[in-house]
Amino acid sequence: MSDQHSFETLAIHAGNTADPLTGAVVPPIYQVSTYKQDGVGGLRGGYEYSRSANPTRTALEENLAALEGGRRGLAFASGLAAEDCLLRTLLTPGDHVVIPNDAYGGTFRLFAKVAARWGVEFSVADTSDVASVRAEITPRTKAIWVETPSNPLLGITDIAAVAQVARQAGARLVVDNTFASPYLQQPLALGADVVVHSTTKYMGGHSDVVGGALVVSDPELADELAFHQNAMGAVAGPFDAWLVLRGIKTLAVRMDRHTENATKVADLLTRHPKVSQVLYPGLPEHTGHEVAAKQMKAFGGMVSFRVAGGEEAAVEVCNRAKLFTLGESLGGVESLIEHPGRMTHASVAGSLLEVPADLVRISVGIENGDDLIADLTQALG
Repeated sequence: MSDQHSFETLAIHAGNTADPLTGAVVPPIYQVSTYKQDGVGGLRGGYEYSRSANPTRTALEENLAALEGGRRGLAFASGLAAEDCLLRTLLTPGDHVVIPNDAYGGTFRLFAKVAARWGVEFSVADTSDVASVRAEITPRTKAIWVETPSNPLLGITDIAAVAQVARQAGARLVVDNTFASPYLQQPLALGADVVVHSTTKYMGGHSDVVGGALVVSDPELADELAFHQNAMGAVAGPFDAWLVLRGIKTLAVRMDRHTENATKVADLLTRHPKVSQVLYPGLPEHTGHEVAAKQMKAFGGMVSFRVAGGEEAAVEVCNRAKLFTLGESLGGVESLIEHPGRMTHASVAGSLLEVPADLVRISVGIENGDDLIADLTQALG
């Protein structure tokens, strides 16, 4: 599939070649662990054992690479499995990483509780401020980690500017593109070395699968990551890979609707007397609005806001919502609401990444926008 095709066409066709045996128009679920060899070492299509490679996973990995404009995609059992593989590939004991001051709680936990015990050090920077990133770099810095938009504060980082800082430091730039999806943002084209995804979220899109992905352009790094993927073994299973592939086919149309609804919701929240602050990069008053407009096709479906009444009032908003389901995760067709301080980001409590106690995060789904606005209005009281 030529990379000259439009995103929407690639999403449906890249990696999705018709089955040569039956002509099935979607890749079959190869629910198999091992493969018959035509003599010792005589592999059919390079397949010998499904931890090393599986045709359904191969289809997804080819699709991921095409959508991100990379050379190679790698699919994992979860987003954190992908991150763990990446850290162990890039880093050795004594190395240093700059991470965002508003990173996803699970990413922070991986650095603080797992990688740190292995001798990897990290420091925290406001990645929306290039000077802040530069100030945290040491001679041992091997990677700069960025989320944009970030989780849950919707911070925006200038990918091209930080990529230049990373190159000057001899470090790799890693961009978590989960909130934007490749439909809205292309980090590799802006200078990133690695793109990370939780495919559980917008890529899968239906709250029915857990997965992760890495996409890179450097062939040497791709080979190193593939070696570690096989050696560590936290790969996407064939059914999970098939579900993500299915979700990706509608990614473009879903993201358009997510963004449309999120824009309406953000507008409501900015005018509501019980909301003290709205965090959405599509708002002109957002500090990262101009950068987001430059590097994103649109502003996505995630909105966070602070409740004027404080923590307990924020919790009550979450509890009163009816159409917005109270739950963790994001990016599904249904709208979700949560209290990050007590839910997804409880692991950063007491750290430099602690989130405001009055913060509510919503994943705006693709339901009727007026219904969503009515539900939030009654939840706010």
